[in-house]
Amino acid sequence: MPTRKSSSKTVADKPSGKRTDPRFASLFASTNRGLLLDVVVFILNVFLMRFLTRQVRNLFSQFSLEEPLAQLGVGLTLTAMWILPVAAAVLKRWHYHQRLKARAITLESSGMLAGCLFNPVFYFCLNLVISAGINASLGQFVFGDKGLDNGAVFVPLVFASLILTIVQTYLIYRYFSPPKKPPASEFLRSPKSELWGDVCIFLNMILFQVGWNLLTFNSVGRPADITEFFGRLLVLCFLALLLYFPPRMLYLAEDFGRRRTWLTMLIANSPVILRLLIGTSRSTPGW
Repeated sequence: MPTRKSSSKTVADKPSGKRTDPRFASLFASTNRGLLLDVVVFILNVFLMRFLTRQVRNLFSQFSLEEPLAQLGVGLTLTAMWILPVAAAVLKRWHYHQRLKARAITLESSGMLAGCLFNPVFYFCLNLVISAGINASLGQFVFGDKGLDNGAVFVPLVFASLILTIVQTYLIYRYFSPPKKPPASEFLRSPKSELWGDVCIFLNMILFQVGWNLLTFNSVGRPADITEFFGRLLVLCFLALLLYFPPRMLYLAEDFGRRRTWLTMLIANSPVILRLLIGTSRSTPGW
């Protein structure tokens, strides 16, 4: 007699475990790190960023009282904001251009470098302001008030900051030019270097967001009418772009052409914009 074929599936044929949502998995892909950053920033702005900002605000209040430890803390924070972007650019450059090469994309064809925001002058001016803050805080911590008043100390510090910021800006914007040959360092060719570059970008963004959230601790009245409401909205969106663009620039180079990018950037900043838009002072009457 012919044997009857069993209709039941064997254990090996059954799926093992739950399948991960491909949309969730793609969030952690190397090409979607900008989107991941926007999501993380939004969550932090909703739940944790005001606590972190309050601690920094307390540090600044001590800095105004000329506490040496506060001066050191502010100086080191600004130094991190100055160093982290250039470290990320060096660590991620090779991997970024390898992905562009695999997709046969050039920055000129994508139009990414168009616009004043990608102009090195804008980034240079921003980092020059940060370097001035480093000189004011660490310089005062190391040399004291009398030391900074001395031209033999102050002038060399200014020129050194200018030269170092020029070099820093060059290394950051060198990220957008394809390397002519693979890096000599094996570490820079390994995936670990890009991972550490991502860590630098995320940390730098958190520091910038703390500065952005400091505005919400000021007393801001509610808008008096609809005209002031929309005027404030435009100003806040512009400020959000200026403060959010620099630490996100390396990711924006990869997702510039995606329509969702500008929307997710706006959503990431929306908690801060909303607080400032409706006012932070309850005692001030408004509509």
